[in-house]
Amino acid sequence: MSALVVTKDNFSDILKSEKPVLLDFYADWCGPCKMVSPIVDEIAEENPQYLVGKINVDNEPELANEFGVMSIPTLVVIKNGEIVNQSAGARPKHSILAMLED
Repeated sequence: MSALVVTKDNFSDILKSEKPVLLDFYADWCGPCKMVSPIVDEIAEENPQYLVGKINVDNEPELANEFGVMSIPTLVVIKNGEIVNQSAGARPKHSILAMLED
């Protein structure tokens, strides 16, 4: 399954997911985001046990604000509707997977 485009319109459905959720807050102009984006796509394709979504902070400033995103990329892991892990900056694949498994 590929990463979902998350907007304020479908965000409540994402929160209701029974699967652990990985959210990637990014912007099209952000260099480090361009490095992380294909990794997030790989994780989405290879791990159907996770729900993976991407949030463009330029298009969804309300969601970025709700999560206190100050720099991008920011990765957020949600389990049972609660944030359980959050980090800013580019990370390698194994590190992002470790965030999901904690």
